Amino acid sequence: MSTVPVQPPDLPSTSISFSPSQKTGVVGYVAAIAGIALVTVVLEPIREHINSTTVALALLLVVLFVATVWGMRQAVLASVVGMLCFNFFFLPPVRTFTIADPDNWVALGAFLVTAVTAGHLSASARQRAEEAEIGRVEIERLYRELQAAFERESHLEAIRQSEQLKSALLDAVTHDLRTPLTSIKVSVTTLLDETDPGADFALDREGQHELLQIIDEETDRLNRFIEGLVGLARIEAGKFSLRRTWNAVDEVIAAALHRAESQTRRHRIILELAEELPSVRVDAHAIAEVIYTLVENAAKYSPPETVIAISAKTLPGEFVQISIEDQGIGVPVEEHEKVFEKFYRVASTHGTDPGHPTSLGLGLSIAQGIVEAHGGKIWMTAGYSGKGTCVSFTIPIGDDEPEGPGHNAGTETDSAG
Repeated sequence: MSTVPVQPPDLPSTSISFSPSQKTGVVGYVAAIAGIALVTVVLEPIREHINSTTVALALLLVVLFVATVWGMRQAVLASVVGMLCFNFFFLPPVRTFTIADPDNWVALGAFLVTAVTAGHLSASARQRAEEAEIGRVEIERLYRELQAAFERESHLEAIRQSEQLKSALLDAVTHDLRTPLTSIKVSVTTLLDETDPGADFALDREGQHELLQIIDEETDRLNRFIEGLVGLARIEAGKFSLRRTWNAVDEVIAAALHRAESQTRRHRIILELAEELPSVRVDAHAIAEVIYTLVENAAKYSPPETVIAISAKTLPGEFVQISIEDQGIGVPVEEHEKVFEKFYRVASTHGTDPGHPTSLGLGLSIAQGIVEAHGGKIWMTAGYSGKGTCVSFTIPIGDDEPEGPGHNAGTETDSAG
């Protein structure tokens, strides 16, 4: 007969696990007993040579250490065990729990009370330190969350401002480009209709020339708008480079005035140039562009037959100052700095010439970028005669330092008005 081995049924295994805090507590209890035992073992052989106060202080140090590291409960255990060891090994009669001298009862009680109190205070200080650390960690967490929230809000604000800028640009372009486009469209449509065999009207050569002239002028205006946008983008992107050469100030001003002849033909131009003006090491085309923009604005916003004064003089510190003053309607003082912001237009100003549409608000911003790229500054004040506007800018005379690689490629930017 064969025997079949019988397997005992699987019994559920039972295991006891402790959390990290529980393990730390158990270690504290063991340390409390071991610390008191160690002090007792060290001092008991020499108890004849030391007094009870020294023993009590040594045991009290163990209580304080346990309270500081592990807490109140472990300190109380150390106090009780220390009191028992103090009584049994150090108070006569030794190795008994009997106390012969009533004074030793006072000493034993004082030790117990002192140990428990000191342990409580030390444990409380440790708890407060832990709470302070928890508070510090919580504050750091909240600060990081707040900082992250600010960064998200800043990002959202940047997106919002970017959208506002896009809207402003779209509005400006839509408003300021519609007029020349409309003029071009009307002129082209009229010319096409006039060439239709069934047309009931015919333009003479003078009428055709006027329409073609309108198309030419408005196309140039659109081109300048686009170049102004491109120029501003180059300046803001830090890609605006200068081709510096030595130039006479009067020649740079003359080049700008020659270009602005069509805008200033109904104004009187007065030049006030200081004697012995030094040559300046600048990008002549860029500085002429600044002067042209300022002269064009002066002509646009001042009545016909008024004076546009252009002056140049030397300033201390190796600078030359150029000013353009008109006798126009002027700009409010509180807006003298705002006019250099891109797309900003003074609401109270309007062109006195109906042939001039309102500007895109880029000319002065581009002029500022060019002047600052040369190391100068530009500003606006009221006219010296008490009316009109005066815009002045400075440029350093320059030196003979060799041109860097960035100066070899010139950048051309036209004003957008």
